[in-house]
Amino acid sequence: MAMHPDRLLPADPGVREIARTLFAEVQDLPIISPHGHVPAQWLAEDTAFGDPTSLLITPDHYVTRLLHAQGVSLDELGVGRDLSADQSRAAFRILCNHWSAFRGTAVQYWLEGQLADVFGLDVQPGPDTTDAIYDAIDAALQTPPFRPRALHDRFGIEFLATTDDPADDLRYHRTLTEWHGTVAPTFRPDRYLEPGRPGWVADVGRLGEVAGVDTGTYTGWVAAMESRREFFKDHGAVSTDHSHRDARMERLAPAEVERLYSAAQSGRITQPEADTLRRHFMFEQARMAADDGLVMTLHPGVHRNHHAPTHEAFGTDVGADIPVALEFTDALQPVLSEFGTAAGFQMVVFTMDETVYARELAPLAGFYPSVYVGAPWWFLDSPDAMLRYRSAVTDIAGFTKTSGFIDDTRAFLSIPARHDMARRRDAAYLAGLVAEHRLSLADAVEIARALVTDNPKRAFRLP
Repeated sequence: MAMHPDRLLPADPGVREIARTLFAEVQDLPIISPHGHVPAQWLAEDTAFGDPTSLLITPDHYVTRLLHAQGVSLDELGVGRDLSADQSRAAFRILCNHWSAFRGTAVQYWLEGQLADVFGLDVQPGPDTTDAIYDAIDAALQTPPFRPRALHDRFGIEFLATTDDPADDLRYHRTLTEWHGTVAPTFRPDRYLEPGRPGWVADVGRLGEVAGVDTGTYTGWVAAMESRREFFKDHGAVSTDHSHRDARMERLAPAEVERLYSAAQSGRITQPEADTLRRHFMFEQARMAADDGLVMTLHPGVHRNHHAPTHEAFGTDVGADIPVALEFTDALQPVLSEFGTAAGFQMVVFTMDETVYARELAPLAGFYPSVYVGAPWWFLDSPDAMLRYRSAVTDIAGFTKTSGFIDDTRAFLSIPARHDMARRRDAAYLAGLVAEHRLSLADAVEIARALVTDNPKRAFRLP
């Protein structure tokens, strides 16, 4: 199962040779990961990973959702519970027995990258090899080179952002500051911006307690948000992260804000009213971003927890989220009219709706200095979608107004394979432009390197 050196490069021999040259320029560059979900605790405590299943399968909803689609229970994969040693081995056997379900997918690429490049295994997963693979990984995880910090350095990670609740005390990040100082928190306030969600009142109350203000009033909510954003920024945060059903942000009249906030606090707000208040909350987040300089990243357009019984049994982030269609041009007009050319404001917009790349996002980024088009994300972080993204965005916004790749993963060991895929597909795209004499090779080399280094630093305002 050795990975082919020309994987994901163009099939045409002449174009492939150009792509090889371009990929060689970026293959060993450091990894910049400004949006992801690896727990900071793993790196702060640097304890050995427990077993192959809890590392490679259970936290990776890309893997668990495809197995669930084959009729496998999430319970068998350790989702929502701890597995015994025997159960862990049984779950890994399930993965290997269903290996055919991953053929041709990005998930296969990432898993094979972990097995081959991280663990040095040249074995095809299957019923006859599952125990050998499991034992080899399990043995490796007990050794110092496979501890989290050693792997972080081996992967060449220059910058890694986590995703964190605004009420988090960030104690693990303080520990990491004393280590490398390259792991930054990200301010993710979604739960405090959805006043129609069960538990919102209690959550906002807890936020107020942490911030030392009374969030029973709208003025207190604003003060709590500003306080916690400042706390995150003081601990190295460079961005905020937002994922709601739509992208609209719109300022309300003060009296209407007070009315809706009071209704939300008393539990009398309707869902349409809650959506309206949430859009105002998002406008306020943009106003705060213009003031404090934290980059605003948007990841809207997801029907969360599509299967209610799965949500009830296993909670969130288990693979049951499904994309929905989006609109950005009108949705973002109020906030961009107010802040789109403000010196302190910057926004990176991601989508799973490919139809908006050329129609809306690239034109927005092609006009507003503050707007960047996010890299293919979630269901789109696959080889073919990456090429479609470049084709749709480049003519209108160019290369410089794109974010650079983000891995957006909880699967720590898959980070190198994910970035490898993006670098190879960008090399393939650029090679096509060189072959068509639309770019010189020198320009393509410069662009390839910038997509890995300059773009994420510029889009996320990294130091």
